[in-house]
Amino acid sequence: MAEIDQEKPSVKALEPPLSSENTPVMISALQHYIYCPRRCALIHIERIWSENRFTAEGRLLHDKANQLTVEKRKGVRTVTAMPLENEALGIAGVADVVEFHATAQGEQPYPVEYKRGKPKEHRADEVQLCAQALCLEEMSGKPCPEGALYYGKTRRRQVVLFDELLRALTRQVITDTRALIDSGKTPPAQYEAKRCDACSLVDDCQPKLLAHGRNVNAWLQKTLRE
Repeated sequence: MAEIDQEKPSVKALEPPLSSENTPVMISALQHYIYCPRRCALIHIERIWSENRFTAEGRLLHDKANQLTVEKRKGVRTVTAMPLENEALGIAGVADVVEFHATAQGEQPYPVEYKRGKPKEHRADEVQLCAQALCLEEMSGKPCPEGALYYGKTRRRQVVLFDELLRALTRQVITDTRALIDSGKTPPAQYEAKRCDACSLVDDCQPKLLAHGRNVNAWLQKTLRE
């Protein structure tokens, strides 16, 4: 998830909600859920998305790998913009880059996800990458023990091991995210300065206004009286 500043965002209309019993949860939704369940609901239930300079920079970074291509060199086959799905877990998405490393047991998948910022305190990026690995394992029938996150600010790969703890966390987040989307309900706002002020949906969410049980109609009436 790309960090944002407080510049005026541009608002984009999204397609109808993804949720249904037979529709997979998008892998990107898992990252949104960890960052903030309300943000996840605004995007994947209410279909709201706002973009400004930082989210645009993140999108442009991904655009470098948004066309399906395949190339091979030195025992590594690299696929960009690879569609992913795990039917058993009910998730789907698109990987920025998947490297297939030649081994004695055949090609081993190695997902690489691009991020514009720097490593984060929470595990949203790691869960997103692990979800890709779970898809690759089901699709290829090969183990995927690790992958990498490439951060634009550090210009370095950060290796992520898909250990049992991360896999369990990822499966739990999948369950929780699907439950949220299927409920069709957006959680109430809870304002946290560091998280909310860095969110591209802060103007749509209005966490300061709504965090203490105030509603928009009451606020409008108060404003009109004043």
